[in-house]
Amino acid sequence: MSLSVLILTKNEERNLPRAINSVKDIADEIVVLDSGSTDNTVELAKSLGAKVFYHPWDGYANQLNRGIELCSKDWILVLDADEEVSKELKHSIAEALRSKKADVFMVCRRTYYLGGFLKHAWYPEWRVRLFKKGTVRFEGELHEKTIFKGKAKKLKGDLYHYSYGSLYEQYEKTIRYAKIMAEAYQKEGRRFRVYNLVFNPLWSFFKVFILQRGFLDGLRGFSVAVSSFIYTFLKYLFLLELEMKEKYKEKLWKRS
Repeated sequence: MSLSVLILTKNEERNLPRAINSVKDIADEIVVLDSGSTDNTVELAKSLGAKVFYHPWDGYANQLNRGIELCSKDWILVLDADEEVSKELKHSIAEALRSKKADVFMVCRRTYYLGGFLKHAWYPEWRVRLFKKGTVRFEGELHEKTIFKGKAKKLKGDLYHYSYGSLYEQYEKTIRYAKIMAEAYQKEGRRFRVYNLVFNPLWSFFKVFILQRGFLDGLRGFSVAVSSFIYTFLKYLFLLELEMKEKYKEKLWKRS
């Protein structure tokens, strides 16, 4: 069975060669959907044999669905530009295509963080990434939801995730993602509650550091747990800010 690898990009010249090179020997085509890179991402993708398309960014799920339509092969592997398929996972993918035991498969992502791969925090992180074309679609503003029928099987081997180049980059993304999530909550009609601001961040820290045994990753695990706390806290604080702005506009409208 033939395999398309789909990669979404924007300014990924640092990561893209690693991602593409990790799948070149199992992919029948590599499709890169770029959303306006200003670095050498597009040129690098073409030089590595990828088919490159362009569409302005309109959300991760929408961009994925659009990219899937551009893929021409029977099976699709979705790969982020900052990811790398391990040798064991590559073997599992090839075996899955031969065996035809399922139409949808999940892979386990392992994150590289502060000089090494995490063994507990953010791990295991199972995601639907391999599927027969036409069986899966994506929904959601930030944390995409996979919509499909039946049950997904799990593949052996890790998907390596090189998430952040630095702590500064991590917290820049943390703030941006928290704001995006707050805006999504507002669109869904979710309202700010004080207990969410107080207790949910504590639960996020506890879940990563204790339940996921992030403490076994030492200071790196503690750092991840703290970032989860901050993300959750900011998410609800941004939601409060949006509601306050909304109320202020209503007051101005009534006065006018």
